[in-house]
Amino acid sequence: MSMSFRDSFGEVLLELGGIYRNLVVVDTDLSKSTRTSYFARKYPERFIQVGISEQDAIGTASGLAIGGKIPILAVYSMFLMRGWEQIRNTISRDNLNVKIVGTHSGLSDYMDGASHQCFEDIALMRVLPNFVIASPSDIVSTRSLFKQIIGLRGPAYFRLGRDNSSKKIYETEDDVRLGKSNVLCDGNDIAIISYGAIVQNVLDASNVLKKRGITATVVDMHTIKPLDTKILNRLSNKKTPLFVVEDHSIYGGLGSAVTEYLSESNPTRVFRLGIEDKFGIGELSYERLLDVMGFTPQKIADKIEVRYNAL
Repeated sequence: MSMSFRDSFGEVLLELGGIYRNLVVVDTDLSKSTRTSYFARKYPERFIQVGISEQDAIGTASGLAIGGKIPILAVYSMFLMRGWEQIRNTISRDNLNVKIVGTHSGLSDYMDGASHQCFEDIALMRVLPNFVIASPSDIVSTRSLFKQIIGLRGPAYFRLGRDNSSKKIYETEDDVRLGKSNVLCDGNDIAIISYGAIVQNVLDASNVLKKRGITATVVDMHTIKPLDTKILNRLSNKKTPLFVVEDHSIYGGLGSAVTEYLSESNPTRVFRLGIEDKFGIGELSYERLLDVMGFTPQKIADKIEVRYNAL
């Protein structure tokens, strides 16, 4: 079984700690869950525990950035929203070099239920000036994108799933470049855009659709901000419908970003397939939760086929 998203993050963070001596991790009593515990064991002098206090953690990280450090704040994406005002007024407004890692995002925190399943984080973070937002689809892109984010000067939000990275989508880290989407397969009838842990299911859904006579171009748009407008223009010029699939609310996520851009530049039919104005569900396995919420390959293919045939 492949390494989880959070394990991959923990390992690359540990590796980067040996390269960047000014890298500091700020934790909110979640180091075991977020895997920043790897870093804490080797570099205890650069690990700051503030307890269950997200606003304090953001303030602490901001101060470290002002002092020339590279602070990493890793927290469940749901809990991050407790400190959105501090993120807005301090990190974003002052363009501070703080890297925020939101783990257990979307449907990936199946075991903790609706209170922990966060479908609103991208909507809240992408409206903030200066922020870069990325969400990897496998363990290779987790390592590659996080390394590139650390090399940037300025704030970033890195959205991670919990565990469910069952397959490798990329062979090498060089295959993934921040800000440049990856076309994973080509088709003539539709295009499907996705990111994060759902990308593998989208790829599998494209194979289901192919058997039904619908061929799809599948795009991993791992960088959500800045938006890769070049690939969007290329896809829209094909005059085929676009589908955006994400385990995030249909309001404010990548689907909204894509439709906002294309409506003004190159009007295209876009369908948003995401969480439709509701909360998650607890006490289900990850596989069962995906099925109930409509994110298995079969359910994704069914939704796309219905909309495509109605055109």
